[in-house]
Amino acid sequence: MGSEGTLGIITGARLRARAVATANHSSAWAFPSFEAGADACRRIVQRGLAPAALRLYDAAEADRNWGTGDIAVLLAFDEGDQATVDATTTITAEECSNTAPLDTELVDKWFGHRNDVSALEALISRGYMVDTMELTVSWTDLPALYPAVRDAIAATPGIISSTAHLSHSYSDGACLYFTFAGKAAGEGPDAIEEMYVAAWNAGTSTALNHGGSLSHHHGVGLNRARFMSEAHGAGATSVLHAMKQALDPNGILNPGKLGMPTAFGEVPQGFGSEQ
Repeated sequence: MGSEGTLGIITGARLRARAVATANHSSAWAFPSFEAGADACRRIVQRGLAPAALRLYDAAEADRNWGTGDIAVLLAFDEGDQATVDATTTITAEECSNTAPLDTELVDKWFGHRNDVSALEALISRGYMVDTMELTVSWTDLPALYPAVRDAIAATPGIISSTAHLSHSYSDGACLYFTFAGKAAGEGPDAIEEMYVAAWNAGTSTALNHGGSLSHHHGVGLNRARFMSEAHGAGATSVLHAMKQALDPNGILNPGKLGMPTAFGEVPQGFGSEQ
């Protein structure tokens, strides 16, 4: 797992089952800044909680989704048996006690539209480029990384929007998810690709320079393969290449992914090559 199909083929899997939840609770909170909201997320999970959803949106992304204005918005949801849900609800409220609660309808709206990409498809059909970049970062590095990556992407010629949300929280850090859109000055796919690659280069290099990872759950694929050595060092990538040679000497397993050498031609790095 984690080799993105380059080292083997999964032939079977055993699934873990859990009891159907008998209780749930939602809450929503306003924060004056993304950094303040992220610190609340840190405090919640470092007290040993694991809410089913704990999602923080910066002001621009929250306002675009729900018209909430100049505030960062934290959505919290938990489910399970009543005792554990009650404990999560109590501690979440304690850690958010210095800020204002929001209508829990925001959580319902998120559940109802979280997989709706029609607005993005409408932009793409009009010639805009839209993409997302997710990564992990420690709580220590998050306050500096978030604005640096957001602004680096936004500074790319043609980019008109660069926003972020925090999608997963852990005891040692979080997953940040950047969404960006732009329209190239020139016409045709080459102009779009040039802008796309420039935005990815700016965002990824900035993230790595601020302690971020190359990916959280989308994977390296083809688009981020060019950053493998920068992210992990020449020694680690050499070990990975040696494992590839030992386990797949003919190079037929998902060629070119993770920056692996391939005999099947040049690896694409532009628009549409993320996976």
